[in-house]
Amino acid sequence: MDENDLRKLLEDIKEQKVNVDRGVELLKDLPFKDLGYAMIDNHREIRVGYPEVIYCAGKTVKQVRGIVEFMLTKENNILGTRANEEMYQAVKELCPCARYNKEARTITIRKKEQKETESYIAIVTAGTSDIPVAEEAFETARIFDNKVEKVFDAGVAGIHRLFHKMDIIRQAKVIIVIAGMEGALASVVGGLVDKPVIAVPTSVGYGANFGGVTALLSMLNSCASGVSVVNIDNGFGAAYLASIINKL
Repeated sequence: MDENDLRKLLEDIKEQKVNVDRGVELLKDLPFKDLGYAMIDNHREIRVGYPEVIYCAGKTVKQVRGIVEFMLTKENNILGTRANEEMYQAVKELCPCARYNKEARTITIRKKEQKETESYIAIVTAGTSDIPVAEEAFETARIFDNKVEKVFDAGVAGIHRLFHKMDIIRQAKVIIVIAGMEGALASVVGGLVDKPVIAVPTSVGYGANFGGVTALLSMLNSCASGVSVVNIDNGFGAAYLASIINKL
């Protein structure tokens, strides 16, 4: 339930299109539902504009299934991140329309259709190995109704590939740049555009990359203004922030 849904419900009660008992039934789980192993925040979309997202890593298949089973009783779109195939199969038994992106490791269920944004988010990766993180960002941005353009494998080792796609990148309202190794692409893009750049360091790289720490520190020390940085491999966090910016 988002703010518009809540307003409509209250107006329907006021106009006696919905009786008070039904209204109480619909609102009884606000602000949260206690499942014992999880407390689902049903009030989040009203507060911040986006529903709660399920971080599946560390949860059991049974827990993920139980959370989704309850969330299906509401009208929110559902996103699960870092999910495996077994979790997806359990969710699909509950909801055949559930989608799984194997690269992104995301489960998405669209319960309500909204018009996508006219402006778009550009997702740019340095290498093909960074695509799984980019796909997580893509699925997050799309379930939040954003138009998205992808530019993959345009890193600094072949900088001409980036310049070939600069028209697409420059016309975006916000740009997500995803890179491992030394993470230089974020600085390069930041120095070429007048839009906010959200940099995502990835764990792609050889030993001295330290699982993404090298790229993280490089991006944090970017000499290009207008570059912000999220955590290593955090495509979800980058897309969530990009969605907020894209809808301003």
